[in-house]
Amino acid sequence: MKLWSDSFKDGAAIPGEFAFCVIDPATHVTLSSNKNPHLAWSGVPAATKSLVLVVHDPDVPSRGDDVNQEGKTVPADLPRVDFFHWTLVDLPPDTQQIAAGSFAHGVTPRGKSGPAIANSPVPGARHGINDYTGWFASDADMAGAYFGYDGPCPPWNDAIVHRYVFTLYALDIASVPLDGEFTGQQVRAAIAGHVLDQASVSGSYTLNPALAPD
Repeated sequence: MKLWSDSFKDGAAIPGEFAFCVIDPATHVTLSSNKNPHLAWSGVPAATKSLVLVVHDPDVPSRGDDVNQEGKTVPADLPRVDFFHWTLVDLPPDTQQIAAGSFAHGVTPRGKSGPAIANSPVPGARHGINDYTGWFASDADMAGAYFGYDGPCPPWNDAIVHRYVFTLYALDIASVPLDGEFTGQQVRAAIAGHVLDQASVSGSYTLNPALAPD
């Protein structure tokens, strides 16, 4: 299988229009257009019964002590953990691409609804929750279940540029056996042993002005 995006090149910076936040000189960050990027693929195995897309950032700080704190920097050598930005399951096997902005366009306070997708561009597909659900849990204005895609918003004081890995899985099952507010971790566990093939593409993103591309 091969996976690619017309929105960014593999290994290159993801444009701000596909991020949750962009750099703001006055306030560090401000909300962005938060569009899902374009994705397309080929070479899906003939026996495929459904496709799953998982998007994660493997570079999230394992501790939040220094995150977005004035006068501090999140050190490069801090252990990192996964943060899931998008889990999309039960894509029909004949699906060949996802248009930019077709599943997400704009930040939705308290999160988009799910797992069923209103006006879905791909009938039958379902969304899991992303990890903004936990991130905003204690924020009275933003707390909620964040289904679907919400883009990059790494700490503005992080010493490293974050990577965002988009992985498409071809499965031998027609539907992932999960319901309700299922997570990226739960999807990975549920599809174990059912993956016929997979492909990935990755982009990078930072909100640290010292690291941002010109």
